[in-house]
Amino acid sequence: MSQPTPLMPHATASWLVDNTALSFEQIAEFCGLHILEVQAMADDLASSKYTGRDPVRSGELTMAEIEKGQADASYSLKMQKAPVTVSRTKGPRYTPVSKRQDKPDGIAWILRAHPEISDAQIGKLIGTTRNTIAAIRDRSHWNIANIQPKDPVTLGLCSQRELDGIVAKAAKKAGLQDVEGDDARLVDDKVALIEELRAEREAQGKAAAEAAQEAEAAAWLEAKRAAEAAGEE
Repeated sequence: MSQPTPLMPHATASWLVDNTALSFEQIAEFCGLHILEVQAMADDLASSKYTGRDPVRSGELTMAEIEKGQADASYSLKMQKAPVTVSRTKGPRYTPVSKRQDKPDGIAWILRAHPEISDAQIGKLIGTTRNTIAAIRDRSHWNIANIQPKDPVTLGLCSQRELDGIVAKAAKKAGLQDVEGDDARLVDDKVALIEELRAEREAQGKAAAEAAQEAEAAAWLEAKRAAEAAGEE
């Protein structure tokens, strides 16, 4: 079984290139990168994009392990402490930063087009809070003047299958339409929906992990700049 890669593989590789005598092959293998990526860092073709991250400080490597690698170019570095896996099991669904500004438009569309859908269902579908939904409904939202109702599927906030499933469920509960045959169709869609949701959860987990890496990279860069500023003083 292969070992996990560092939490920030490119930043870690950049640090190892600059601070050790490990071979490009060793660094690439440990960080899960292609050797040409490591070569580019060494040639200053990509190093400007990454702030080095010390794997010793993070606990992913020890100096003793690095020394073993430096002494034997064929040695494969061993991860000392695997990075914490980012998981999200509670709370609203994860939405990429680029999509969050579209949430109010999607909520407004649902409130107008499908008033039978409950606030709890909207919150789960869009990944928002009841307070936000209520503010948009009663037009007390701070940005209400700029909110334009737009289909949440078109905005990429949910899939058509998810929206159709909630609309059908809400309509059936409210008794707003003839539901004969709905149960059979929902059963037929169940397997496909489960697969779609599973793929979405995996994508959300990956997005959350990337967001965590971005946050750590930003914190690392801020700390480095602060240290450099303190040194200049």
